[in-house]
Amino acid sequence: MPNLMTPRALRSLLPAISFTVLLIGIFYVQPRAMSFMGLNLMLNLALPIALATIAQMFIITMNDIDLSLGGFVSFTACIGATLLGESPVLGVLALLACIGVYALLGALIHVRNLPSIVVTLGMSFVWLGAAILVLPTPGGQAPDWLRAIVSVKTPFVPFVIVASAIIAVGVHLFLMRSSTGVILRGAGGNPQAVARAGWSLFRAKVTLYALAGFFGVLSGLTLVGLTTSADANIALRYTLLSIAGVILGGGEFVGGRVSPIGAVLGALTLTLASSLLSFLRISGDWQIGAQGAILILVLALRTLVNRMERRK
Repeated sequence: MPNLMTPRALRSLLPAISFTVLLIGIFYVQPRAMSFMGLNLMLNLALPIALATIAQMFIITMNDIDLSLGGFVSFTACIGATLLGESPVLGVLALLACIGVYALLGALIHVRNLPSIVVTLGMSFVWLGAAILVLPTPGGQAPDWLRAIVSVKTPFVPFVIVASAIIAVGVHLFLMRSSTGVILRGAGGNPQAVARAGWSLFRAKVTLYALAGFFGVLSGLTLVGLTTSADANIALRYTLLSIAGVILGGGEFVGGRVSPIGAVLGALTLTLASSLLSFLRISGDWQIGAQGAILILVLALRTLVNRMERRK
């Protein structure tokens, strides 16, 4: 029988282990959280973070990084709270245009060989300005159908966990098991080999950026459905949270190494971390730093596991 606790297996299990340890810590500190309602309250805003993390994961798959994702999610949330309810056709067209802009960004970065970190940093100001134009002051209203979707009641397990599992498994099957997913990951892991095989790196990058835009739109719509209103700054922190979620979930900045299931677990872990820190009565001013400490701890464990694997 093969040894299941090899360094590679342990590295793959780290996101699940981190999530489980944090959940046990929460249940120990606050036993009343161990219930359907407790989990639902703690993970209430985890779904838009998970979707934003998947969006960032597609960018990182190509060895790029998106510093505009938070502003983009905020902009799409503002569209969802205004245009989508007032003029559904115009709202849908605006959201499709947002995905198109992301695809064009991928094309521009590839054709001009521009650093993604610079381009997306500039776009972060564009998205923020556009969000302020659409919704100058906090407000707006989520469409009733959108609120109904994100408020679905599922038996036994909160909807956020069911939806997160479906997203994680669906993206995993596409990116890790399909022929298209192999090409997309190969474009980040070994672009020379992909190009020699006759596949277009340009098309791969445009596809990955378009997918990132699509999941960014879903994140914004989910967020406005949960909060019922929007704000130009509502999701600015999602940029760093999404990057942390991908890395916490086993992704790496180079080599096209990502894990959809790990990324979703990373997003859920970061959400739970905020709840644990609140139960411990740690000031909100320190919570971001504490989340960073959790990320550093997990990365240190991953480095240790990688060294164990290399020694073998």
